[in-house]
Amino acid sequence: MIPVQGLQGSRVAVLGLGRSGLSSARALREGGAEALCWDDNPEARARAETEGFTTMPFRSAADFDGIARLIVSPGIPHLYPAPNPVVAAAVEAGVPVDNDIGLFFQSFATGAWNSFETMPRVVAVTGSNGKSTTSALIHHILSHVQRPCQLAGNIGRGVLDLDPAIDGEVVVLELSSYQTDLARNLTPDVAVFTNLSPDHLDRHHGLGGYFAAKRRLFAEGGPDRAIIGVDEPEGRFLAGQLSEGPADDRVIRVSVDRKLTGAGWQVYARKGFLAEVRKGKQIASIDLRTVAGLPGSHNHQNACAAYAACRTLGLAPKVIEAAFHSFGGLPHRSQTIAEMGGVRFVNDSKATNVDSAAKALAAFQNIRWICGGLEKEGGLEGLAGAVGSVRKAYVIGREAAGFAMQLEVEAEVCGTMEQAVARAVAEAEAGDVVLLAPAAASFDQYDSFERRGEDFAAQVAKVTAR
Repeated sequence: MIPVQGLQGSRVAVLGLGRSGLSSARALREGGAEALCWDDNPEARARAETEGFTTMPFRSAADFDGIARLIVSPGIPHLYPAPNPVVAAAVEAGVPVDNDIGLFFQSFATGAWNSFETMPRVVAVTGSNGKSTTSALIHHILSHVQRPCQLAGNIGRGVLDLDPAIDGEVVVLELSSYQTDLARNLTPDVAVFTNLSPDHLDRHHGLGGYFAAKRRLFAEGGPDRAIIGVDEPEGRFLAGQLSEGPADDRVIRVSVDRKLTGAGWQVYARKGFLAEVRKGKQIASIDLRTVAGLPGSHNHQNACAAYAACRTLGLAPKVIEAAFHSFGGLPHRSQTIAEMGGVRFVNDSKATNVDSAAKALAAFQNIRWICGGLEKEGGLEGLAGAVGSVRKAYVIGREAAGFAMQLEVEAEVCGTMEQAVARAVAEAEAGDVVLLAPAAASFDQYDSFERRGEDFAAQVAKVTAR
């Protein structure tokens, strides 16, 4: 656990008692603060009370008298589409609002670091798509070379559940827009921006607000190195803002759309080959086509970002290349789960928006595509031109018929995962790929994309066991 520093003897309110909320309360108590907790769910409050925490509702600004800070869990809106009433009361009372990410950056460094030979470092990864794979890949590469490292944030453990850093350790954090938007302290040593596509627009009041939440990690964090995906206008703009000029190698530009040139530091992938260019000279090349755990251009972008991050940490290209080949990928992200009769089954349940689904579709040929779910704002227009490799779509979800009508390929309304898998298997031929890439949220039928992916795997297991 990372004990919270700077709030000893203070009373701190904690709103939301899920993983991050309870972790924050524990870390506050460990650091000598008093955590006063609230969650609208009685069961969540009961769990906190069994650990000895006081619960109180904070109904008005008056309830914040004597409160030093309000810590808010990521799923609770603080501004858009409307602030939670507890957050609104804290703002009215003039109480600072923060989250566990802010507490982590406030508390990570300790006096023990004075005796370290190599200072611990934090690599923070954000973006719309690929941030989980990029974060896990960086952690995998560091583990491969036996460098002390921990993985946390939006993946793995909560940030305050990490162990205190040891000499030379690297902490890799995956950070969502919900986390970067509110944190009062953001001071990573290396920050990574994978890409940007429309997502969570209601929470951020549009694409500009969404980008602004991501941008805070760089503009306010002031990392020593910034690794920026420049295949969208926002990434190119961000890289330009952070750089002092073309030769400023504190900014590493990453692309899978085109070859990057110039006097600075670039990492790009074209036709399956990763290239590192610095000061106008290519200094490394890696054939990504043979890396089984990173299929498709979207994963090549993840590989470029992770490669760049590890290069800033002093790792050699050949070492990174070797680690790529032992990376198995993450569950629910272009994950091959079975093969039968020449048919490959791939679980990309994490493709919850149009952009990530389009990238998954581009990674394979002869696709039997299982898609559908809770459609996100903006519709399916982004899939135009991305379905050329799809032989047929099998649509699930409560609104499957409406979803199917928007597709530019032959589509069958299946409704359930069981029926979609059965129909895809019945029609698949050797060389086909049965791909779950929903292009939609899961919440109309499942409580998470993980449960949806697990259902897909379970249905596939049924048919392949026969």
